[in-house]
Amino acid sequence: MSVARRDILKAGAVVAAGNGLARFVNASEVSAPPKGKAEHCIMIWLGGGAAQIDMWDPKRVTQDGLKDPGSAYPSIETAIPGVQVCEHLSKTAPLMDRVLPIRTVHHDVIDEHAAAAYRMHTGRPVSGTIVYPCIGSLISALKGPINDLVPNYVLMGNPSPAREPGFLGAQHGYVYLTETKSGPKGLTRPERVSDKRHEQRMKLLDKLREDYARIHSSDKLIEDYLAAMDQGFRLSGPEFMSTFELEKEPATLREAYGDEFGQRCLLARRLVERGTRFVEVSFNLNFKNGTGWDTHREGQQNQHLLIQSLDQAFATLITDLEEKKLLDKTLLVISTEFGRPAQFDGGGGRGHHAKAFSVVLAGGGLKTGQAIGTTDDLAMEVGERPVSVPDLFATILTALGANPHEELYAQTRPVPATDGGHPISEAFV
Repeated sequence: MSVARRDILKAGAVVAAGNGLARFVNASEVSAPPKGKAEHCIMIWLGGGAAQIDMWDPKRVTQDGLKDPGSAYPSIETAIPGVQVCEHLSKTAPLMDRVLPIRTVHHDVIDEHAAAAYRMHTGRPVSGTIVYPCIGSLISALKGPINDLVPNYVLMGNPSPAREPGFLGAQHGYVYLTETKSGPKGLTRPERVSDKRHEQRMKLLDKLREDYARIHSSDKLIEDYLAAMDQGFRLSGPEFMSTFELEKEPATLREAYGDEFGQRCLLARRLVERGTRFVEVSFNLNFKNGTGWDTHREGQQNQHLLIQSLDQAFATLITDLEEKKLLDKTLLVISTEFGRPAQFDGGGGRGHHAKAFSVVLAGGGLKTGQAIGTTDDLAMEVGERPVSVPDLFATILTALGANPHEELYAQTRPVPATDGGHPISEAFV
């Protein structure tokens, strides 16, 4: 039987098309984006630049703490086989099966703390044409509120341009807390103002707002601020203000959290329990070692006090959330602007290092109990699995069920949620 040449070509084309379709289907299956199930995020911010080599990525111990580079402390085993942390993370070590240390985060900002903090809060370099939103504001905008009676984004620490909502507007800005014992002063009515007087003031304010909004009906900025004002009045109610009644927690639990930083972490848990989407807890209590996490010179000598305080609060936060069935719903992040080098400066401290440093994730329904990435023998260079800052942001947003590629708008300009980041696929079940 003879077969025409055109029939052979036609058959070949069908087979080729079928193979191409199979490749397309397989590629789609392989590249299907992961989906996270977390509803809240608590970010612990170690401002100053925490030393990865002295905490989450320990190497050989220095012989003299001066001319011989290396870790300042011995390492200990953890619940993750083959993964060690420094000895001052002894409470966290047995809980590392709930943790996902990422050891290969990197960027190119070294000498400027503010610019590096901006990078690690917004996922982008500073721009001269656009003010980018921070991660808390991104989560607020992409996920929306759970409970209108509590703020979506709470900041316990130092306000700075790195923590602002940028082009997303005031409604996605933070509520700023200066202490754990009471709520924001602006939300607390003075005792001298009676209910009747308060009601009269509100009626007058409503009239003024209506007139102002009518005059500026086309001004988006005014609209945003009026919406933020409405939120402020809602937050002055008992749902939010009762969050600060830490004394209602068992004394044993308050003691387990430890010092003031630990109490901030306890307050963060109470906030997410009531529906807050994002809480930043800044560890900016420098009196422990004189310099905080910016461990130049003498700051290095008592760095262990900071690490021990972090260890106690973080371990308690993990177990507390777990007992309240909130750990899978709450993504924990320990972040910092950059790391520190293995070498010591003339005073026995460490400089800045951004080529490889650690960010730690925990809970959030992630595939924990593994370490992402490896570094060289002094934690100075990325070995395997580099993670860019945009990739880190994409991972955080994905863990919260948000699309890291969703387009937002700075006026009419489309801006993707991350700067081309891709979530760490290994972090998702």
